[in-house]
Amino acid sequence: MNLDMLRRMRDAETTSLERLGQGGGALYLQVKRALLSRIEARLWSPGDQLPSETLIAGQLGVSIGTLRRAVDELVQEQVLVRRQGKGTFVALHSRDRYLFQFFRVEPREERFGAGIPGQSEYPEVECVSFERQCADEAAADALRLRTGDPVFVIENRLSLKRRAVVLDHIVISAALFKGLNEKRFRERSSTIYNFYQTEFGITVLHARERARAVMASREAMRRLGVAAGTPLIEVQRLAHSFGERPVEWRSSLIHTQQHDYVSDVSAPR
Repeated sequence: MNLDMLRRMRDAETTSLERLGQGGGALYLQVKRALLSRIEARLWSPGDQLPSETLIAGQLGVSIGTLRRAVDELVQEQVLVRRQGKGTFVALHSRDRYLFQFFRVEPREERFGAGIPGQSEYPEVECVSFERQCADEAAADALRLRTGDPVFVIENRLSLKRRAVVLDHIVISAALFKGLNEKRFRERSSTIYNFYQTEFGITVLHARERARAVMASREAMRRLGVAAGTPLIEVQRLAHSFGERPVEWRSSLIHTQQHDYVSDVSAPR
């Protein structure tokens, strides 16, 4: 363990304890922020098991019940994961997590004249372009950059059962993803969000999406093999990491002739 890591660990410990003394709001929310601070500083890295509840609660000077309430929320938000008989771990982005949290396209099964969602399946992903460009006004605004800042612009085509269904247009900051190049991106061994997390220490915690109906552009016609005027769903996603920091701006064009865009809505807490 190098000196930089030790310094970050010490700072995370100090910041966590200071926040409990100064932060506002319910105590469990202050504990939640303290835990997030430690994860962000990589005191606990993705895949790591958390220390015992007794140890953490003692360090923060709170009850086990308060700590558990904070941990429960982080589990619901998929920042942490509980494994029965083993303990609590920092969530690691995986194919399953991508499929159930971020990939919302499912094949449609027509039964009795009604569209019933089919079973989710992992898409075949093909990188069709990877370029270093200057951020335009829209990308700069979304990612909190300046217009003209260097960004990577990536286009991926996603297919289900060899049928092109989604065209992703992804923009990320070149300064945030230092050392990224096309070879590294194409040769990643898992999902994009796992790649961000394991190679660059950037964890996507959640994303905000907006959807609207659009007509197929020439680019969509060429990439998805659809006819002019085909209706598509466009979903714009802004993915955030710790502290609500935007890390990826993505626009997805979805061909819904045989597929649906499916979102599970949780009951209010």
